[in-house]
Amino acid sequence: MVKIAIDAGHGLHTVGKRTPDGEREWTFNNKVVLALIAKLKEYDNVEVLRVDDATGQVDVPLKKRTDDANAWRADVFVSVHHNAHLGRWGLHSGIETYTLPNSNQESRAIATVIHPLVVKAMGLKDRGLKTLNLHVLRESIMPALLIEGGFMDSKIDIKFLRDDLKLKAQGEAIAEGFVRYFKLKKNRQRIYRIKIDHQQIGAYKNLTTITTKVQKELQDGVNRIVIEKVKV
Repeated sequence: MVKIAIDAGHGLHTVGKRTPDGEREWTFNNKVVLALIAKLKEYDNVEVLRVDDATGQVDVPLKKRTDDANAWRADVFVSVHHNAHLGRWGLHSGIETYTLPNSNQESRAIATVIHPLVVKAMGLKDRGLKTLNLHVLRESIMPALLIEGGFMDSKIDIKFLRDDLKLKAQGEAIAEGFVRYFKLKKNRQRIYRIKIDHQQIGAYKNLTTITTKVQKELQDGVNRIVIEKVKV
């Protein structure tokens, strides 16, 4: 089982974490995180712990975030952010991914897989893999990375950050990086097959549909019905 701790950066009301037009960083971060979690749910043997406040109303202290991830014994910690330069509109642009200076090789290895996928998904400048002594990277006992998915005060990047499809793509790119690194396998979908006299007459995803079908067959006088639960 792979355990992934996820952090959507700052709270909704954290001072200063805004675009020059007043949009909150958390709103961008959260959309990425929701897409990331949704994508990971499509895979087996993976668990997710969100260590920020999922409503954005509380800016959970960084110590609590890393303490929770450490206590849960996560295999990796990822913090999702969007950058700012001077807090006023400019032409700076791009994606950065951070690990701790002199961090373990696994942090760098995971970042190396995820970073180019995020760059491709967003279609912005690649500012590269960088190192910085940040709390969530330093105090996490597991491999950790922090992704800056574009500049909120960039005239270039803001067009992409205001595009929900781009933010969704960013979240799915992060998930894809974890899928590749940890070699996760897709969920095998459960279906129900109905057989009458050993001959399959249908395959259904839910029991309600099956019940309707079986009732009709029973009304038609068929009474040797077998329902098999299988994975595909």
